[in-house]
Amino acid sequence: MFEQAFRNIDDVLWKDAGCTSELDYTEQTSWLLFLKYLDALEHDKVTEAELNGKKYSYILDKPYRWESWAAPRGKDGKIDHNIAPGGDDLLNFVNQKLFPYLHGFKAKATGPNTIEYKIGEIFGEIKNRIQSGYNLREIIDHIDELRFQSQTEKHELSHLYEAKIKNMGNAGRNGGEYYTPRPLIRAIVQVVNPKIGEKVYDGALGSAGFHCEAFEYMKATNPKRTTTQDRFLQEQTFYGKEKKSLAYVIAIMNMILHGIEAPNIIHTNTLTENIADIQDKDRVDVILANPPFGGKERKEVQQNFPIRTGETAFLFLQHFIKKLKAGGRGGVVIKNTFLSNTDNASVSLRKLLLESCNLHTVLDCPGGTFQGAGVKTVVLFFEKGARTRCVWYYQLDPGRNLGKNNPLNDEDLKEFVELQKTKADSPKSWSIDAKTIDQTTFDLSVKNPNGGEEVIHRSPQAIMDEIAELDAESAKVLGNIRRLL
Repeated sequence: MFEQAFRNIDDVLWKDAGCTSELDYTEQTSWLLFLKYLDALEHDKVTEAELNGKKYSYILDKPYRWESWAAPRGKDGKIDHNIAPGGDDLLNFVNQKLFPYLHGFKAKATGPNTIEYKIGEIFGEIKNRIQSGYNLREIIDHIDELRFQSQTEKHELSHLYEAKIKNMGNAGRNGGEYYTPRPLIRAIVQVVNPKIGEKVYDGALGSAGFHCEAFEYMKATNPKRTTTQDRFLQEQTFYGKEKKSLAYVIAIMNMILHGIEAPNIIHTNTLTENIADIQDKDRVDVILANPPFGGKERKEVQQNFPIRTGETAFLFLQHFIKKLKAGGRGGVVIKNTFLSNTDNASVSLRKLLLESCNLHTVLDCPGGTFQGAGVKTVVLFFEKGARTRCVWYYQLDPGRNLGKNNPLNDEDLKEFVELQKTKADSPKSWSIDAKTIDQTTFDLSVKNPNGGEEVIHRSPQAIMDEIAELDAESAKVLGNIRRLL
């Protein structure tokens, strides 16, 4: 229904001098898509108010509504291009009037979970990168073809938008920060099993993949929901924080398209919060997250944590443990070196995890699970409030080299999800008694007693193939830039 419109938008963005990568394409599509969604939301509210005999107060003043500047219509219901601005007039309006006006909403917002806050945050951080007013007019005309009325339309839009985020992640480099493979997320969600009535939190939100999949899972496992339950799902279930402006915009748009219209998402650096300040009222039932790893945090940020380290993922893990309620459950992706590093921070953090939580499951993911990441990862499943007694390991082996053209799929994780229910032993799974863990190093290395290897190295050919793929992506981007010069 809308696939061609998305293709047309990308084609125009590809021609524009201000957009050179998949990240730019997704960013520019996102702010325009958000304004189109806001227009549909306002129209729905107007209709609802009229049916109830009330008057609706618009969020946006008339000159800044989609119907006024983006898609003014004639009597035939089509865009009147005699009225609709284009070229430099359109660019000047968007850059000098529309964006400053929308950014001003942050000061008007009563709280971070309001639509006004989200408008202000999005348009305070993001910039219009489309340099040609004629290209912008063409893109707007394609965006205007999209509709948010029916569930079928929203489902297709969410599917197309997810594909866009995936392409951005597959572009490698920093694009991978925003995309966790959805089959892996779905498996994590199934194991953690969030329930309606619980608060679900992700302090490293990215593109909100965990929240979107958890929302779908909670709806599917509760088909006979009450109105009260639906309202709780919408308004009091999903909480999160995201540091980067582009990821924040993508997360909001992704959640809206999946049907979460009132997410409690804040644009902030989670790690600037001192974990000593987290109180009972701040705690949550479920944490699902893939915090960034390999990053280095400043000394003043490290002061917020009892175990001080520059490794971003280790700071996030401390935050998550503190953020969980007693009995709360977590599913967190982290690089596999966390299990065996001998530095003081790693040893202390493993000790904290084992003594304050029941680390019941470790999923060992193969190389290539994350495109372009270059590191192996594990998923830690834990419950807060009781110390670890037994750890069940599962070594995921899909039987092939994973890559851009051969990604992880749901079938690859099916056995893990099934065996995890009973934590059964198999050629790929085993358990260790916590009493056997070295109390000096707290080493949790993956050591398969059933014939598996501690570290499964990728073949030189697979590594060379990935390097070639990434070089081809870089050459393509450079080629695009050269054509624009």
